[in-house]
Amino acid sequence: MNVSFDHLHFAGGYLPSDSQDWRAVIPALLVAVCLVGFVGNLCVSGILLHSACRGKPSMIHSLILNLSLADLSLLLYSAPVRAAAYSRGVWDLGWFVCKSSDWFTHTCMAAKSLTIVAMAKVCFMYASEPTTQANVHSCTIGSVLVAIWAVASLLPLPEWFFSTTRHHAGGEMCLLDVPAVAKEFMSLFGKLFPLLVFCLPLFLAGFYFWKAYGQCRKRGTKTQNLRNQIRSKRLTVMSLSITVTSAVLWLPEWAAWLWAWHLQAGDPAPPQGFRALSQVLMFSVSAANPLIFLVMSEEFKEGLKGLWKWMITKTPPAVSEPQETPAGNSEFLPAKAPSPEPPTSTPEREKSSSPSSSKGKMEKAEIPILPDVEQFWHERDVVHSIQDNDPIPWEHEDQETGGCDTQI
Repeated sequence: MNVSFDHLHFAGGYLPSDSQDWRAVIPALLVAVCLVGFVGNLCVSGILLHSACRGKPSMIHSLILNLSLADLSLLLYSAPVRAAAYSRGVWDLGWFVCKSSDWFTHTCMAAKSLTIVAMAKVCFMYASEPTTQANVHSCTIGSVLVAIWAVASLLPLPEWFFSTTRHHAGGEMCLLDVPAVAKEFMSLFGKLFPLLVFCLPLFLAGFYFWKAYGQCRKRGTKTQNLRNQIRSKRLTVMSLSITVTSAVLWLPEWAAWLWAWHLQAGDPAPPQGFRALSQVLMFSVSAANPLIFLVMSEEFKEGLKGLWKWMITKTPPAVSEPQETPAGNSEFLPAKAPSPEPPTSTPEREKSSSPSSSKGKMEKAEIPILPDVEQFWHERDVVHSIQDNDPIPWEHEDQETGGCDTQI
């Protein structure tokens, strides 16, 4: 890099380089990140919008959708601008792109940070009282999302005011041109902006995640409480993974930001490779978030499987096919089909059949009876029934006694 460029504050992702390798490698990495992130965030957004159309949207799903839309915005606008700026030696993307590129990028980053804080708060609320999530109104969800984007768009507004194109060293460049009157204000902005967008949101998110994890460790006494405990723990771990991944991949970008904003006369400028790779890592967060959602969430796995099946075949498989039999294949039917019985419940059947009859049926089914024994008991039952029905049993007793005496 030319020595006269050391203390220039470039904007819009523009970083002039004499190395042809950097001009080829950085755009290639950004294009790969854009492709992976675009496909992943498109799947996540499609799954969430489909579930929202089928039922009432929840707060946590709306925040995840907001995070995914912010990632899509970065990948569709900011990352291609950075790739185009790295591949050229001069700025030829126009005044409006130069003025809006950094503002739009940091607006999306601030919206993602505030969304992560809101997700941590919702995780703590769900771990403390799961029933509160079912009572969240749609107006409340919309108000939270509008407030997030309103605050996120106001925080980097000074970058919009002072970013402009300038003709310098024989070429057009995108620079942050700060007048002498606003030097102190912009110096304060350079210190406060990472604090408000990076440090403070991560601290609040870590605090809420710590409290939510403490609530998840309290074992419930009922089955429903145990289910809510397991679900809130999974939700907390997934959101915490998003937070840690964003913090690790954003850290080089904010380190390069503070380095560039606090340069003094005679201090070395940030290395060009470090600044370029830090921006690639910053955009790679947008590709890592949907992968975390799709790997750690069972709902996203089921939604992705359903989306994959719909893409393979648009006609659902016939469920009743094995139950139907063609008319010509009557030989496959059983010889004696059971007659349809009215659907009666088990208690009604037990009431209709007496215990003695059921007991007799069970004994007959269990113990086989020989023909001779059956005939003997049948004759005995007949004799006893005749004697029991005889109106004058005493006369027959005399006749039987007399007959015996005569024979004697």
